[in-house]
Amino acid sequence: MKRTLLLVAMLLLSVKFFGQQLPAVLIKDATTGRKVAFNEIVGKGKVTLVTFWGTWCAHGKREVRTIASKLLDWQKQADFNFIAIAAHEQQSERFVRIYADQQGWKFPCYTDVNADLGNTFDLRASPLTLIIDQNGKVIFSHTGYDNGKEIVSALMRICGHSNVKR
Repeated sequence: MKRTLLLVAMLLLSVKFFGQQLPAVLIKDATTGRKVAFNEIVGKGKVTLVTFWGTWCAHGKREVRTIASKLLDWQKQADFNFIAIAAHEQQSERFVRIYADQQGWKFPCYTDVNADLGNTFDLRASPLTLIIDQNGKVIFSHTGYDNGKEIVSALMRICGHSNVKR
């Protein structure tokens, strides 16, 4: 019973940002250190997968590594962008860049040092994964580690593909 109430509460909290315009909150490009507005980096007219993670969070790092290992296969099936955002990184933004380089990540990686952006999406646990549609609206949210199955199923459905290769 407690678990059901917790799930319902989490759903109600996360639903409030569904369908809203994307915030113009500034985050930093982990490669260049340049500040950019979140609503400016999400691909206009293209579905975007966004994952909030942290170098301090084993589950978050694992999820980004899982997505990174499957990303090229997924992008062969559907046209979408992927963005990774390291939240609550008070230690060092440089560490995020070094970690991403060590992992060989070729996708955009950003830092949200004080979780200003994460807070607009009720980031309460890491990882938090969002799917933003072609019109810039959040239409999917998943909190906690996913081995890719739920995320890719939602992603392919949103991109209009029913045959999913996981």
